[in-house]
Amino acid sequence: MITIALAGNPNCGKTTLFNALTGATAHVGNWPGVTVDKREGVCKKGDKPVTVVDLPGIYSLSPYTPEEVIARNYILDSKPDCVINIVDSTNLERNLYLTTQFLEMDVPIVVALNMTDELDKRGDRIDSKLLEERIGVPVVRISAFTGYGIKDLINRAVAAAGRPRKGISVLAGTSISDAVSQVADRMNDETQSPVFHAIKLLEGDSVERSVHKKSASYADKLLSEFDDPLFGNDIEALVANARYDYITKHFSPALYRKETGNTLTRSEKIDRVLTNKWAGIPIFAAILFVIFHITFSEDFLFLGAMGLLGRAWGAEWVCFEGNAYFEGLFGSSAGIMSPGVMLANLLNGITGAVQGGVSGGLEAAGAAEWAVGFVGDGVLGGLFAVLSFLPQILVLFLFFSILEDSGYMARVAFILDRIFRRLGLSGRAFMPMIMGFGCSIPAMINTRTLADAKERTSTVRVIPFFSCGAKLPILTAMAGGMIGAFGVGDAGLITFLMYLAGMITAFVAIIAMRSTTLRGELTPFIMELPNYRMPGFKSTMLHLWDKCKHFIKKAFTVILASTIIIWFLSHFSWNWTFLSDEVMDGSILASIGMLIQPLFTPMGFGAQLNSAGWVFAVAAITGLIAKENVIATFGTLAASVVSGFALDEALEGVDAVEALIGATGVSGAGCIAFILFNMLTIPCFAAVATARGELPKGKFGWTLLFWAITSCSVSAMIYTVGQFVWPIAIWLLVLAAAATAVVIWNKKNPLNKEIKSA
Repeated sequence: MITIALAGNPNCGKTTLFNALTGATAHVGNWPGVTVDKREGVCKKGDKPVTVVDLPGIYSLSPYTPEEVIARNYILDSKPDCVINIVDSTNLERNLYLTTQFLEMDVPIVVALNMTDELDKRGDRIDSKLLEERIGVPVVRISAFTGYGIKDLINRAVAAAGRPRKGISVLAGTSISDAVSQVADRMNDETQSPVFHAIKLLEGDSVERSVHKKSASYADKLLSEFDDPLFGNDIEALVANARYDYITKHFSPALYRKETGNTLTRSEKIDRVLTNKWAGIPIFAAILFVIFHITFSEDFLFLGAMGLLGRAWGAEWVCFEGNAYFEGLFGSSAGIMSPGVMLANLLNGITGAVQGGVSGGLEAAGAAEWAVGFVGDGVLGGLFAVLSFLPQILVLFLFFSILEDSGYMARVAFILDRIFRRLGLSGRAFMPMIMGFGCSIPAMINTRTLADAKERTSTVRVIPFFSCGAKLPILTAMAGGMIGAFGVGDAGLITFLMYLAGMITAFVAIIAMRSTTLRGELTPFIMELPNYRMPGFKSTMLHLWDKCKHFIKKAFTVILASTIIIWFLSHFSWNWTFLSDEVMDGSILASIGMLIQPLFTPMGFGAQLNSAGWVFAVAAITGLIAKENVIATFGTLAASVVSGFALDEALEGVDAVEALIGATGVSGAGCIAFILFNMLTIPCFAAVATARGELPKGKFGWTLLFWAITSCSVSAMIYTVGQFVWPIAIWLLVLAAAATAVVIWNKKNPLNKEIKSA
């Protein structure tokens, strides 16, 4: 089968095109030899099926970031049959810079002029036939968003794949062209794509010099006699300037721009508000709050708050309490629930009915007590406890997908760059951080776009603090359980504040790392701001399907195995005697939980809890395998642990947490500390493995220690201050002493390099 690689700049629409080509056939693996996501799928839109490989988004083929190395190594070593170079037609000249580098390789190239629908709306036009004639490779107008031109693109790529192509350079006629020809001739018998390798050697490319040492020496000899009138011996600057000059002279005439005078474009008008120096960040915070409110709030229209105000002002008609219209599956006595909670309640009703029906059927059939408990509590209880939060996870992902696909997230990185630089990071680090809200694994992989190793290390370490979808059930269940147990708060507000606490912890940790062990200079922040566009329905749904598929697959593999093991350990003693729910204190799991329970005492869910408190300790440990296990553990154990409280019905999610709060006596401060511990501690095994692959040598062990110390310290601080108040003075003294020690150490350290603010 023919293999076609997709390559292009970030924000050129490459992901949208990949989804449009492959649809549900896409799957994710690893690049050979590295723990880095590799997306691959099968396209059946052309005359014959082809394999499509999605390369990382890159600006050039120089080894400034690991992504650029991976992209060029795949093309040079794996030798795809054709490379489709996706070009943002609304930013033609800038995108064609990468094209000039692809042209130097001995590989068939097809240029896809994407976003032509946006170009047409602006009144601009590209003469694709003229551009094709001047570039020398097929050029196809497409719109990945609408599907326009995609079939023609694939057919032309398949046709190009059958025709060998030799690389050509756009540097002909420049002062360096003779040197390029001489080095390329020398490398003809040594490697394929000699023109590409020759230019990279002359530019001083570290990867090329390590592989082609003899040719590198020959290139150095030629450069020793080279002196350009304008650039001297700065070959990299000379080549970059020559590429842009060639693009302007030969390719730009194919672009016809509409005369608009000083009229602002739609994107520029929107940016005046959303990227405003003073309003940009508050607007972003408000957008996040609205998203969390729509997803998690149990008082969507603030009817409960209106009722409180009504009582205070003597206007009882404002109160909705007791109004039957707002009670039931989709509402409460306080008002209407948010769409996210409505969907979660609907799924909970279905899973609860299934669990009750299966357990009742087994009992009616005369099944043994252990069999009823194993299926009802061990398998279905834990599994449904996790699946009950799937609707809210998908709602949250939907909003984040819309923000990202619309082009807004790139603006957020831009407006945060100034703040991030004061923390010791560039605005580019925001993109992998915000991806952490979805999953830590691709977020950590995305740090490859950061050129500085120390910046990558600090970013990888704080990504788990941006709570992923796997931690969402913990936040939602604990928030709902706290409201039910203590009668105060709002689930949406609590969840928003916990996300905010994770972000604040990340920023404080970054300041600490970039001021001590990971100090270094910042690289310039360069990012193309794409035009605002309406997200495509199909691509958004495919994105949600990928998330849903991943979550369900994990639930029926890792989570299911974990709940079965947890049930088994909680219902058998060390001498392998089956224990009923009433005598679980003698189980294997209970004895292990009681042994480790005192370790969590400073965090509020340790020895201060009663005999059932070991459940919190066990849940925190099982969460290290997969964060969904925390709520799965509660779902598996709750019905047994709280049996003395006359709760015979199946307990899942929020109900399980509420029951456990009553059974264990954990305080509100302890609940908050438990949430923060699970948000900040060592992430799931898969994320840990990814971090190990992405971190520089020698940093992994320290990173594990960093996660453990941070989670314990923050949760202990929150619990002690929230429970007793007076320890705030002690914590302030500790923080002041630590800050003073850092300042003194930096002044005395001879290797210190102060980070300059932008």
